[in-house]
Amino acid sequence: MHVYSIPMRARFRGITQRTGLLLEGPAGWGEFCPFEEYDDDESMSWLACALEAAHDGWPAPVRSRIPVNCTVPVVSPEKAHEIVAKSGCSTAKVKVAESTSAADCARLEAVRDALGPQGFVRVDANMMWDVDTAVAAIKAMDKAAGGLQYVEQPCHTLEELADVRKRVNVPIAADESIRKADDPLKVAVSGAADIAVIKVAPLGGVRKALEVAEACGLPCVVSSALETSVGMAAGIALAAALPQLDYACGLATLQLLDGDVTSDSLTPVNGFLPVVGKAPVPDRIAEFESGDEAWVERYRRVEAKLRAWPCSDPARSPRG
Repeated sequence: MHVYSIPMRARFRGITQRTGLLLEGPAGWGEFCPFEEYDDDESMSWLACALEAAHDGWPAPVRSRIPVNCTVPVVSPEKAHEIVAKSGCSTAKVKVAESTSAADCARLEAVRDALGPQGFVRVDANMMWDVDTAVAAIKAMDKAAGGLQYVEQPCHTLEELADVRKRVNVPIAADESIRKADDPLKVAVSGAADIAVIKVAPLGGVRKALEVAEACGLPCVVSSALETSVGMAAGIALAAALPQLDYACGLATLQLLDGDVTSDSLTPVNGFLPVVGKAPVPDRIAEFESGDEAWVERYRRVEAKLRAWPCSDPARSPRG
């Protein structure tokens, strides 16, 4: 096991440093990197995902490459334009709601200018709006962006998403409403959203995420949880195994990190990521290795909870 710590190029999700733990098993490498604020119970699914990669491997892919979006954090319009122009992607996901509506709209105008009229712009509010604020903001941002492909998780609850969906003409995507549900296999999102955002680590691995995607019954977008290339490989494996993939995926997030643990970084070329059979070997871990023993202790606690998880209902287990 190796603990890593990599600086962020810009503050994202409120953090400036990405930390986690890499582990090796008979099938290859896995990554355990739940965010610091997640408790041990919520972290179990993240460990299940890492253990699947290290011990079981992934289902066979049905495609050889994955279309991806670039990600624009809360930066100046000039920086947003630069990120999009350099990305080679035809789809951009823009973080909003952490700054003023005027600043968000200015960033979106810059993104549209960089993409051109044929590109796709989507925004992510991370549950930060109430219904009325969401409706007003979405209408303004749709205009500023020259049309939004969708808005991801504008509000907290499914009921709020449903209310917003009735009042705007922009499709709504559910993220936290799915992955933070008590039982993601049973959460009813069809009336509240048009698109399901699926993240492999919070859902317990590729196989469990495929079950969740099927249960949602909606078009899916596979998104990252800000992993290194080791963890990102699991998200790519999920996108590669989905029966249908109608949208670009949010898996080009290595640009947000100031480095990677491997020399075989999973970076997009012309807006696509290649499908890999297993995670790349972290041959650069020494450059980012951390002596933070708290991560090893966290791993041991969460592993013990995972092993003790009741087996009476396998569908609810973090390991599926």
